[in-house]
Amino acid sequence: MPKITYVAVDGTARTVDVPSGTSVMRGAVFNDVDGIVAQCAGNAQCATCHVYVDDTTLDRLEPARPDEDDLLDFTACPRRPGSRLSCQLTVTEALDGLIVHLPERQK
Repeated sequence: MPKITYVAVDGTARTVDVPSGTSVMRGAVFNDVDGIVAQCAGNAQCATCHVYVDDTTLDRLEPARPDEDDLLDFTACPRRPGSRLSCQLTVTEALDGLIVHLPERQK
């Protein structure tokens, strides 16, 4: 099962098993990882699952779709080159070891 590492603002890292086919957002929610609100339940409507994908694993992702790209302009914390909505990141074996950093706030 792929492992995803969620890094809190204070640098605390938590690695969890996330089943393939599950979103990075749901992996956080199902494993009680603080820092992802997921207000719209993964429907790409609220941007409260914003994460910063670590530079070392960013190249594993497909580019953001236009709707995700638009929403990233409305996140509570500044958009960065590695900004993604974790609800739009579907876990696959290729994402095993993905590292995402959580922003200071989501709303």
